[in-house]
Amino acid sequence: MTSVLPGTEWWRSAVIYQIYPRSFADSNGDGMGDLLGIRDRLPALTELGVDAIWLSPFYTSPQRDAGYDVADYCDVDPLFGTLDDFDSMTERAHELGLRVIVDLVPNHSSSDHRWFQDALAAAPGSDERARYMFRDGRGENGELPPNNWESVFGGRAWTRVTETDGTPGQWYLHLFDTTQPDFDWNNPWVRRQFEDVLRFWLDRGVDGFRVDVAHGMIKADGLPDWTPPLAGGSMGGAAAELAASRAPFWAQDGVHEIYREWRTILNSYEGERILAAEAWVDPLTDMAKWVRPDEMHQAFNFPYLETPWAAEPLRAVIDASISAFSEVKAPSTWVLSNHDVVRHASRLALTAENPQGHGIGPKSAGLPIPELGLRRARAATALMLSLPGSAYIYQGEELGLPEVIDLPDEAREDPTWFRTGGERYGRDGCRVPIPWEANSPAFGFGPSDAAWLPQPADWASLARDTQLNDSTSTLSLYRHALALRRAHELGTGDLEWLETGAESVLGLRNGDVLVYANTGDTAVALPAGEVLLSSGPLGDDQLPADTTVWLRC
Repeated sequence: MTSVLPGTEWWRSAVIYQIYPRSFADSNGDGMGDLLGIRDRLPALTELGVDAIWLSPFYTSPQRDAGYDVADYCDVDPLFGTLDDFDSMTERAHELGLRVIVDLVPNHSSSDHRWFQDALAAAPGSDERARYMFRDGRGENGELPPNNWESVFGGRAWTRVTETDGTPGQWYLHLFDTTQPDFDWNNPWVRRQFEDVLRFWLDRGVDGFRVDVAHGMIKADGLPDWTPPLAGGSMGGAAAELAASRAPFWAQDGVHEIYREWRTILNSYEGERILAAEAWVDPLTDMAKWVRPDEMHQAFNFPYLETPWAAEPLRAVIDASISAFSEVKAPSTWVLSNHDVVRHASRLALTAENPQGHGIGPKSAGLPIPELGLRRARAATALMLSLPGSAYIYQGEELGLPEVIDLPDEAREDPTWFRTGGERYGRDGCRVPIPWEANSPAFGFGPSDAAWLPQPADWASLARDTQLNDSTSTLSLYRHALALRRAHELGTGDLEWLETGAESVLGLRNGDVLVYANTGDTAVALPAGEVLLSSGPLGDDQLPADTTVWLRC
């Protein structure tokens, strides 16, 4: 049981670094990142100045969706190592003062999971089938799916099975890939299994869980037909579009009972163990329901991530976020990139709205302008790290990595690419292995030239060792901003808006720091004060376009 004074918990102001294990560091040269690679690179994250790491899935999996198709929730996939490797990595993280958060994927499993294989072998109406969303089909002979729902990855959300006697049988629901069948969370057996999963990892010392598709799991009674509105080009992709339109498979009230049960389990352990929700929920006042005092601790602020680089909408979403989360005594989180969206060093400089949903590629309309994207990304990060609450950083953004657009078609692995026949590029472009050393094989990703996705040849200039001693580099900007954020206690501060006299400029005070972000296309007068940090070069008494500055009060 935790005895920390309420309101002072670490997670309220933490900066949490997302590690995508496939692409962070490879210890054995097979081209796939792994747990020992992570362990050996952790000192770099301590030097960066983050408080915790969050690991995307490393569980046993056929890897049809990069590990988000779990075949065993209580073991490590050999691609990434062993349970002993996980323990070694966790021990090293804790030695360095880093907390460890792991991904949990409760909405669905892999079709390879023994629970699903048992369900396929069992008869309709059996206990085994009741673990998943099996239903009889419609039509004279059950030849039509139970409803008209579509998969987030494209295509219908139902697959028909062949029964053990060879006849066409029931259908099962998969909101994502065909190989990711949805659990039936109304089944008490399912709930008990996942409570055991939580305890398994808590007993191994993890500090919390990021819950994948936390807005899913419970579906509307009767599984009614539903037709989505026309896609609006949301940068969050189909998941955000569906969530915003109140689909009967997202954001159902029944999920909250599950998280209250999980919170009780976490509260029974020593230390401050946390739950963080990936919940595509709109509006923010509804998202705040996920972080009420007896439920989760954090929810990713996707409305903030999706807000364009413009002063008025940024101020509106910051106000709405702080207001909504404060009502339930939770911190707002801030995030600009993750493994599911176009990296913000590219996204903020797209010259047209992205029609691809997940990802961009050579044939996308309005491809980004690289120099503009990096300038805006640095300014947006400097603004984000000045805000009170908790912030998330996605691996490689501290190096200014852009989205990789020119991946060969044959190298792509994202299910979205295959399920849409190449109409959507998928998320591979933000998942390319990151560069560590400019003159090493695979830019230091591993000891060989192998990398599971090809790295751009020009990434030597973005490698960590290239940037480390360059005071103007993006890495130096992040390190400096994180050190100042900690020193000035910005994560636990209070935001006060300042009048700037320019519609394109945001001004705010947090503690003893003044922050000005110029989102326009022309320079403005720079307010007086000692410059603590600037996302880019400053002119003579001028704050250039797409630049954020921190000043001492």
